[in-house]
Amino acid sequence: MTHYSGISAGTELATYRGTNPYLEKLWDPEAELFLPGESTFHYPISAWGYSEVGEIEALGPEVTGLGIGEVVWGMWGHRSHAVLPAERLQGHALPAGVDPIVGSFARVGAVALNAVLASRAYVGETVVVFGLGVIGLLTTQLLVSQGVDVIAIDTVPHRLELAQKFGATPLSASHGDLALAVREHTEHRGADRVIELTGAYPALHQAIRVAGPGGTVIAASFYQGPATALALGEEFHHNRVTLVSSQIGSLPVSLRDRWTPQRLHDTVIRLYASGRLDPMPLVSHVIPARSAAEAYRLVDTPPPDLVQVILSFADSSGAGRAVA
Repeated sequence: MTHYSGISAGTELATYRGTNPYLEKLWDPEAELFLPGESTFHYPISAWGYSEVGEIEALGPEVTGLGIGEVVWGMWGHRSHAVLPAERLQGHALPAGVDPIVGSFARVGAVALNAVLASRAYVGETVVVFGLGVIGLLTTQLLVSQGVDVIAIDTVPHRLELAQKFGATPLSASHGDLALAVREHTEHRGADRVIELTGAYPALHQAIRVAGPGGTVIAASFYQGPATALALGEEFHHNRVTLVSSQIGSLPVSLRDRWTPQRLHDTVIRLYASGRLDPMPLVSHVIPARSAAEAYRLVDTPPPDLVQVILSFADSSGAGRAVA
């Protein structure tokens, strides 16, 4: 039985808007290529969502290591109930005392951690985070906890305020020349690393400008369409900036002998349980699952205070859960 399911403002919204390349091309997992012709997804998409938390109601007779009533996190889509292979929930128990809603942040937390690992940020370095949605704010928390000097950039005042509370230096994207502002902050060095999480090509171009000579930009968002806003003959070329892709489907090459996707998720859950990483301030809207259409419209045209929209399956009457 599902308790909560988080709506992705990246991958899911791209599908909702019809810009996701899976709707036009076929992803071949063996060739690891998008191929023209048949599409991967087709409307109507029967189930979507990958940030669920719920309670085990029944077990098969041969299942071990799981218990009825156990609260588990996982990926089974926006649905009230799901029948899953036991191995998909092994090791997915939410620690005792943790608010179940925290379990809906397992996947997005793993995305943030993967980007931080890909950045290879060191203590005392300056890292700029572009885009303070859910993943950007979790990334900010992770970096600050490591002793990194974080500059957090967004257009929304509420998100900038959250980043400041988490220990970052907020910088409005409308400030002016962001590259000059960051150089002033860093004694003209520029950022050591930049993690770009907006999914917008103009922001990726600015992320490259913000990086100092020899700096690294982690492109950790899901970009849509052609990259018409990039001018790679400018700072990218002259400052020898390294551009690295981070995607949750795999880990940085240098870590694959010791890290796995399961370890990413396990680490995030432990950080949530210990309080060293806190997703609860990011919960801005909890909406009954029966009002999912309203929830998607909200994500598509977000109000200023929107960060994470979560579907609640706990109350079919439509009352939902209040968020302070």
